[in-house]
Order: sequence, then structure tokens, then C-alpha cells
Amino acid sequence: MNAPQKAKDLAPLPYRILDDEEKVRKAVALIREKAAESRMFKLAMECCTKCGACINACHSYLGTEDPYNIPTKRADLVRSVYKQEVMPLSGVLGKVAGGIGISAELLEKWFTYFYQCNQCRRCALVCPFGIDTAEVTIMVRQILAELGMVPRFTVGIVKNMANTGNNMGITKPALLDSCEFLEEEMYEETGIKIRIPVDEEADVMYVPSSADFFVNTNTMIGVAKMYHAAGIKWTIPSEIIEAANFGLFFDEKVMKEHNRRLLDCAKKLKAKKIVQGECGHGWRAARMYTDGLNGPVDVEIRHIHEEAAYLIAKGIIKVDPERNGDIVYTYHDPCNLARAGDIIEEPRFILRHVVKNFVEMTPNREENFCCGAGSGLLMEEILETRMKLGKVKAEQVKKTGADYVVAPCSICKAQLPLVFEYYNLPVEMSGLMDLVGKAIIL
Repeated sequence: MNAPQKAKDLAPLPYRILDDEEKVRKAVALIREKAAESRMFKLAMECCTKCGACINACHSYLGTEDPYNIPTKRADLVRSVYKQEVMPLSGVLGKVAGGIGISAELLEKWFTYFYQCNQCRRCALVCPFGIDTAEVTIMVRQILAELGMVPRFTVGIVKNMANTGNNMGITKPALLDSCEFLEEEMYEETGIKIRIPVDEEADVMYVPSSADFFVNTNTMIGVAKMYHAAGIKWTIPSEIIEAANFGLFFDEKVMKEHNRRLLDCAKKLKAKKIVQGECGHGWRAARMYTDGLNGPVDVEIRHIHEEAAYLIAKGIIKVDPERNGDIVYTYHDPCNLARAGDIIEEPRFILRHVVKNFVEMTPNREENFCCGAGSGLLMEEILETRMKLGKVKAEQVKKTGADYVVAPCSICKAQLPLVFEYYNLPVEMSGLMDLVGKAIIL
């Protein structure tokens, strides 16, 4: 299986590229360090009984049929070193217990296979010991980063975030131009002047995906229409127009810095509430990690689907499902919204109000399968692998017989159209706020 291309320049990350000897020496020290500070890591390394429950729960293995993509087998790539270097009497009994010494070749294997895990956490649902392989993957990617082994694509994202406050590298003038263009589009459609405010003091600071300004523009339009109809004072912070937080995938320091910028912008704009847009992992990073890493947090953090569901339920905004036609819609649960973020029933409530025909995938909610690009695996050089990782999702969609897939996550929106084309599925796709925007009565 092919691996992502490694970055040759790690700036602005605080790491450097090491030679093989230094990598091996430092990797051992890092494994010992992580074991000392993380009970989760120790649990994963010491408690697995190889029961096999995770095998058929993992779309990565089901799609690639590579045994190293079985969650427990992938973890064994690290577990074997842990047994040799960390466990009690490891020097004496490590090899008897299956321990092996670390090598540059083994580190390359780590890089290949821990960048084929989507960190979807589905294996954790079925593990009788609660081992969360996604957390193991995050830990190993952190170690790899400190060894100077980071995908070129990921470093590019971090660099764009540092320079412009978003993954796509959108400058403030470009943002303002995009907002003006979208406002003109909405005026042509509705005859109403609907604003997308930027850097204004407001009750709500909305944090979109940067892709919503150039690729998924109907998502941004849906949000603007909703807040206009509700009469809510809202704004977008030009300093960080990015819900996505790639730090979650590989580096805690990157995640913490992203969250700090969110909180600083909210304070600057006097916002009472931060509302995260349609980005699965960005929601998890903001909602589940900000208080622990950056806390205590004195501003409410909510998801845009919580906002929309509330406004519809209270009758503050009116919607007409007729406007989204007679076609059949199905819903894809992004992993970090459903399994890791508790945004499960709100999108379904919204869908039942904005479309006429909605069918569930099987399985769904916490048990749904990943799109195949989660954890930032959007690299072009691993496209063939990504299509294999998306195989189970394609099979799920096909079984629904739906005409349209609703996928409220920017990574899913980038991945799924390619998966559908690859597997010859004639379905359309968009975010959920796109459909709210079409159904809303202004």
C-alpha cells in the first residue's frame, strides 16, 4: 500500500527531520514518555486479547483487505515495540511476549499504516475492553511528527492556517470578495439583501469551513439565510475562517493553538456563542477538547445543526420541504459528529422538515461507516487507497436506493463525489445547510 509523501520542510511545526539513527533512538524515548503520561495508551498496549471483534467493524480492512489495516494488527506494529521497551521485565521477557526492537524500516511501516486509519472510532464501539484505535493512531502520528515524519499535505494545511487562518490559504481581501459575490447571488435569487457579516461585534461567531467560500458555497448561503430569517446578530472572524482543526489528527500543540485563536476571536468580537460549521473533526476538536486544552472556556460552543434544529422546532424560521423536490434523500453520519460528537438526532430532525422523502442508511448513527478520507487523508498520491477506504460507504449508499446523499462535513464533501464516481453511483450530494437554504421561507 502506498504512503503519503513526506514533507521535506516542516515549518511552521516545531520539529525537524531526523536521520534514521536519531529517529530510532528518539522513538523509543517517545514511546516510554507516552506510556507514562497516557492511561489510554497503556490500556491499548496491554489489554488487547486478539478477540477479532474489530476486524469486520473496520472499513479500512474491509476495503483494502490488508491485514495491517485490522485495528489490532495495526496497533501491533507499536505494541510489539512497547512489549520490548516499556512493559515490566521487558528486557528479559519482551521477546518471549512478542516484543521486537524498533528500526527505521518499522517506522516507515508505521507511517504507511497509521496514515490509512481514518480515526473513525468504529472499532471502539465493538471492543470489549474499550480500546480506541483512533487514539492510538493519534498518539503514533504525534510520535512520527516529533521524528520529522509528517505528510507534505498536512504540513501545507498547517502552514496555511498559520499564515491566513484557514486551510485553503484564503486572504482577507479574497474572503470579502467571496462574501460580496455570495450576497449578490442571494439577492438575485430572493430579491432580499442578505448579509454575510465579517469581523463585526455580534452575539454569534460562526466558524465555517473555508471550503464553503469557494467549493461548497450553498452551505454558506444556507447559514446566511437562516440567521437572516431568525434575526440573529452574527459574524464571521476573518482571522480564522476554518472549522477544520488538523491538529486533532496528529499534533496536540497544533490543535491547542487553533482553539486558542477561536477563543481570542470570540472575545475580540464580544460573541456569546461560537457556532461551528459543517466540519466533523472540527466540531470534535472545538467541543470536546477546547475546555481541557485551553480552558476554562467562558463562551458557549455549539454546532450549526443544533442552531438550525432549535430555530425550526421553535418556529423561529419556517421551511417548506416541497422546495427540495420529490427525490429520495439519505444521510451520511460523519464519524466525528455521530460517534465522537453527539450530533445525531438534530440533523435528522432538520432533514424531516426540509425534505419530503428521507431514508436511513444501514447501519447508521454511531454505527455508520466512514467516508474513507477522515483524519485528513485527502492526499492525491493515495487516491487509490482512499477509494478502497470508501468502498464500504459506497455499498451502504447503493443499498439505500437514494438519489441524494446529505454529508455535512467538508472532508466527506471532498471525498464522497470521487467515491461515487469510482463505484459508478449516480447520486448527488451536498451538505445539510444547503437544503435548509433551499427550503427556508424568507
